[in-house]
Amino acid sequence: MAVQKRLWERSWTKGTAAQAPVEKRTKTGVSQLYTLQVFLTDGPVTKAFAGKEISRTIQIRGDQTLQALHRAIFQAFDRFEEHFYEFQIGGKGPHDPKAQRYVLSGAFEVEREERGAGPAGVVTQTTVGSLGLKVGQAFGYWFDFGDDWWHQINVIARGKPGRGGRYPKVIKRVGKNPPQYAEWDEDAEKASGRVTRSGEA
Repeated sequence: MAVQKRLWERSWTKGTAAQAPVEKRTKTGVSQLYTLQVFLTDGPVTKAFAGKEISRTIQIRGDQTLQALHRAIFQAFDRFEEHFYEFQIGGKGPHDPKAQRYVLSGAFEVEREERGAGPAGVVTQTTVGSLGLKVGQAFGYWFDFGDDWWHQINVIARGKPGRGGRYPKVIKRVGKNPPQYAEWDEDAEKASGRVTRSGEA
């Protein structure tokens, strides 16, 4: 997935030098609507998908949680089996110790107990609007700690949600979904086999 990885390195820190104020609801009580472009940047894809842009643009309200965002991404990429996941806000790339991590409740409790410190928050309790995201900012989403599906999420717009709209929702798709498990997919088996992370055979 070399194309997306270069994009990640170029824009990961854009807009993260200063946090935007935490979202406040308007006088009418309407939360902000965030438009997020989710790029698949790395993962165990076959040669048929390597080096191609694969992205989904998702709209989500600021009062919805990171768990809701995870579920939207999970469905947008046509995955079927759940795994551990986390969001990384800030930093310069994956596993940056300076990034704030938002994780599942079990992982949060274990790390706090074993280390006395740990992640910044829990995905079920953290809303998108509480993160102080700004347009132009990028952050990370890591799904399946074994297969390591990495995603870069770019904040491309903020505004008011439309009347009667249901969120989160996918508003744009680029590229086909790679199978969650390439070895289970008959079409993937007919391709040239799995490739390395750099996209080389």
